[in-house]
Amino acid sequence: MRSHDYDQEFRDKAVRIRTWGTGLLAVAALLWGWCAVLLLTPYDVEREPGDKYPVECESRLTTDRGTANDGVRRGDFCADERDWPEALAVLGLSVPVSVAGAVLFTGGQVGLRLSAHAQALRYLDRRAEEEANERK
Repeated sequence: MRSHDYDQEFRDKAVRIRTWGTGLLAVAALLWGWCAVLLLTPYDVEREPGDKYPVECESRLTTDRGTANDGVRRGDFCADERDWPEALAVLGLSVPVSVAGAVLFTGGQVGLRLSAHAQALRYLDRRAEEEANERK
């Protein structure tokens, strides 16, 4: 295999790795967005299926009342609908996805930079040899 072919294969592999990293980072961003929606948006809760007047609930993160912790004891339907474990599970799932995406993206980018650096060094060596041959 010639060095040019090997270098091209190396670059293609680095681009694929970087693309996978970008995809995983996009998935992690979607998970973070989902977690933000769960924590920051108000929502409605039906007391029973087909309820014409659902209960309006404040967002979990910005509420001043204790609906997040002791709402069940007071008969508050909001406490059961969006619970903290769901939001924390989404957030916890995003961590390994983010780490894997960052590692893959960085590895692919470093591979591309190394390949470009090696190509620049080969070019400079060739130019130096040509100049040395011209001086003789």
